[in-house]
Amino acid sequence: MGINRERKKDLIDIYLSENEGAKFCGAARRLSVLTDLKQRGVEDILIACIDGLKGFPEAIEAVFPKTKIQLFIIHRRATPQIRTSIRYVPEKDKKAVIADLKPIYKAINQEQAYEKLLEFDDK
Repeated sequence: MGINRERKKDLIDIYLSENEGAKFCGAARRLSVLTDLKQRGVEDILIACIDGLKGFPEAIEAVFPKTKIQLFIIHRRATPQIRTSIRYVPEKDKKAVIADLKPIYKAINQEQAYEKLLEFDDK
């Protein structure tokens, strides 16, 4: 899925597999998908939000070298702790807790993240 400059979502393609994972999304397959997108008219990608599969940033860089790579938030380092924490939050409170967690993982440095963590703890 892509989002254009006018903030309109566009379904670019769908790739099906019996399960998600590195086997389906091997390096050659990722490169093939990206090359196909370019051949079908995708001129450039500003930001690619991707999962943690190894080799994906390199495949993107090979086809769209100016692209900025960003990991999905759930795939960043704190993922296990965030997922574990949310498991124990009642369903009705999950949105609020996730909103309270965002300043921690959006912090620009470790000090700011720690400060936001303390604020979260106080709340």
